[in-house]
Amino acid sequence: MRRHLSLLIGAVLVGLVVLLAAISLFWTPFDPSHVDPSSTLLRPSWPHLLGTDNLGEDIFSRIMVGARACIQVGVIAVAIGAVIGVPLGIVAAASRSWPGHLIMRAADIVYAFPALLLAILLAAAKGGGSILTAMTAIGIASVPAFARIARGAALQVLSQDYVLAARASGIGPLRIAATHVLPNIAPVVMVQASVSFGLAILAEASLSYLGLSAPLGTPTWGRMISDAQQYLFSNPALVLWPGLFIALAVLGFNLLGDGLRDRFDPTLLEVR
Repeated sequence: MRRHLSLLIGAVLVGLVVLLAAISLFWTPFDPSHVDPSSTLLRPSWPHLLGTDNLGEDIFSRIMVGARACIQVGVIAVAIGAVIGVPLGIVAAASRSWPGHLIMRAADIVYAFPALLLAILLAAAKGGGSILTAMTAIGIASVPAFARIARGAALQVLSQDYVLAARASGIGPLRIAATHVLPNIAPVVMVQASVSFGLAILAEASLSYLGLSAPLGTPTWGRMISDAQQYLFSNPALVLWPGLFIALAVLGFNLLGDGLRDRFDPTLLEVR
């Protein structure tokens, strides 16, 4: 029951973030970039459900648009990590000699550089931060995790009798990887993708806070915290709302990953 509850709560929280992002594509209560000097620092009330910031911008509208930005960064970053990391992990598992060791040592080197440091390096090379810089840095930083997970799962699959039989029948390594390895490690990769999505949201918020992600004026949760930090003691709600949604999004994807792992991990299924 606890395992199903984790999956359910995670799915609900993730669904809430995705719903906010989807609705913001077509509608927001107010223009998230509209400055209204006559409505600055309003408390939560109608029609400003979460109040307004120091420029009179509607906080709830900016939260909705920020959800879209974090989902966009998460999807692209996780896609980069999975598309590069999973094939490398499978190749490393299939190559027991020096190519496999070389791939994993390279992954260890990349793993030593966190997303924040990679974003700073890319921003310095390009002359400034951007959404593309953040997505690329977070994606590259997640490649080693996908490679390690894919390699470990692929080693288990490649040791099975049906794979040995496929090799004996003359089936090539690419076909074995496509028809036997990849489908069997897909649940593990899916779990890693969910966890990496939460980490990507947290990394994007950190980069936005430092001004290394979305350009100035773009509503993102990290930038909202950065802009509101001077009002931390006089109006803490300005920091509370974006911080709360970051926490809920990260918690949702982590719970979803835990629930998917409990559902698909064969060792846990045996315990049941």
